Amino acid sequence: MKKNVTFKNRVIDVAADLYLPTGFDENKKYAAIVVVHPGSSCKEQTAAIYAGKLAEQGFVTLAVNASYQGESGGEPRDIEDPATRVEDIRCAVDFLTTLPYVDEERIGGLGICAGGGYIVNAAMTERRIKAVGTSVGANIGRVNNEGPAEEVVKVLEMIGRQRTAEARGAEPLIVPWVAAESKDAEDIDLREAYEYYLTPRGQHPNSTNKLRFISMASVIAFDAFHMVDKLLTQPLQIIVGAKGGVFKSFQDGKELYKRAASKEKDLLVFENASHYDLYDNPEYVNPAVEKLTGFYRKYLG
Repeated sequence: MKKNVTFKNRVIDVAADLYLPTGFDENKKYAAIVVVHPGSSCKEQTAAIYAGKLAEQGFVTLAVNASYQGESGGEPRDIEDPATRVEDIRCAVDFLTTLPYVDEERIGGLGICAGGGYIVNAAMTERRIKAVGTSVGANIGRVNNEGPAEEVVKVLEMIGRQRTAEARGAEPLIVPWVAAESKDAEDIDLREAYEYYLTPRGQHPNSTNKLRFISMASVIAFDAFHMVDKLLTQPLQIIVGAKGGVFKSFQDGKELYKRAASKEKDLLVFENASHYDLYDNPEYVNPAVEKLTGFYRKYLG
């Protein structure tokens, strides 16, 4: 059973889909999991797949749509703001604690791609999250700030000039998350990003492929894994595919596993899976959910 719900992140109405377990009984107490979608995505895409499958395994799950995007409110539109994304997660936990059938001591988090980085970052200071899972989790800041420092600085200078122009009345600069030319890219991550987001495979009207360019300044400066060696102490399940490209979620998964302060942590590698295989390919998503089910049952009860 799925319900459309909203909750507040300060003045923003955040949209989410609440999935209830098979055989749901409102008089029982359930473990709950906040599910966080990738950058450029929406709650109806891969987050819905994981949330739905975990609900079938007995969890209450909440697939949250980022503020400023999709069905969530917030102006201006098409912003990717890491601080707000992390606060969305905290507010999602707030919402779950108001539900009488959710056990507030048994709340976990799961993030896919950039959502994996966001759930990790949130969990370090949001101690109501008792267990953390990532599927091809990526540090979105690292993805966008790699390369020579002078090139990154050039982008930031471009952002500064664009902010000035917009402050003086120019139209906002909107750029695509996934470029059309990625269709024929040699890199597997770029090519499969096109296949997932811009073809019927995963395309959804709430995932607009629009990004307000100036918001990239906040993304570039963000480090999802900052202080994981000190503050990420919750049980941690990391799932990655070894067939990686420019997003380097495989490398991020290994780094997170090495650095996290968690005493209970596990890294599951699917040797033949790509980044996007773990979005919607049943060959890999189903065993990933099976692994996550065991993980959350162990640490959330």
